Amino acid sequence: MPDGPRTRGPARHELGAVDDLARSAARHADRLLAAARERGDERWTRFLEPLPDRLRDETLPSLRSVAMRARAAYGPKDSVRDALPPDVTEPFLDSIDRLMREINRFQTRS
Repeated sequence: MPDGPRTRGPARHELGAVDDLARSAARHADRLLAAARERGDERWTRFLEPLPDRLRDETLPSLRSVAMRARAAYGPKDSVRDALPPDVTEPFLDSIDRLMREINRFQTRS
């Protein structure tokens, strides 16, 4: 009998590129969050705070929603780009976009 609840799909460490990209995005999220805190931007700090740990820990189905939440920070009318410098916003955006593409590739192959 299994010791815990069954999860659908492979474990995160079995996802290779998806896991690597999620961990990279988490590191960029850490830097973005630090910049928001340094500037005293409470709104973006609250928005960004859960993202690094969730990018490190979520299962594949939840990881997609975390990535979409992170991508929402770059809205056309309200964007983290307006509040924080490009040396932290752009690497995070790039890492999230790369993660979402890899998730899509993985799910297409499955």
